[in-house]
Amino acid sequence: KKGWKLFQLDVKSAFLNGVLQEEVYVNQPEGFVIKGKEDKVYRLHKALYGLKQAPRAWYGEIDSYFTQCGFVKSLSEATLYTKVRGDKEILIVSIYVDDIVYTWSSQALLAEFKEDMMAKYEMTDLGLLHHFLGMGVVQTESSIFLHQKKYASTLLSKFGLTECKSVTTPLVATEKLAKDDGSGAANEEQYRSIVGSLLYLTATRPDI
Repeated sequence: KKGWKLFQLDVKSAFLNGVLQEEVYVNQPEGFVIKGKEDKVYRLHKALYGLKQAPRAWYGEIDSYFTQCGFVKSLSEATLYTKVRGDKEILIVSIYVDDIVYTWSSQALLAEFKEDMMAKYEMTDLGLLHHFLGMGVVQTESSIFLHQKKYASTLLSKFGLTECKSVTTPLVATEKLAKDDGSGAANEEQYRSIVGSLLYLTATRPDI
């Protein structure tokens, strides 16, 4: 309705920015062992990829920074933040791991936000949002559309259905089911994979 566009920033090596609250020790890495102190270990102060504490440490870091910058966290969405200045200026930011999606009503707030973020963290400005979490994003002057065309095509290829014909119902209405149709045991792992993949597809196609 307001015609606001969605933009995206990507934080490089996001988890490495997190400060650990717990005591975590690691062996001296190969090539960096201190002579005469081979039996010593290092205490980590910042997170590393592979640590189970790394995601929480990163979210704690970015949450603290946003709070210092005057953002208010949503009560219902833990990674959604808003910053309001005056009566008309507002900036809305959403975080998913290392992806930051944002929109605004004020060009001044936007410029300030991007400048502060890029000074604080190493990141890439991806510009207008086109792809997010496996979904395509199409933005027009009045609307924002989500689709999963690429994801759906990948599923068809993965399960060997690229040449299949479309149908209007998931099962033939006149089909008579039998307990044993002689077709052999079903591939349970593949079945679960198909169902799980289709569940994610319902993000943009709830009709399936």
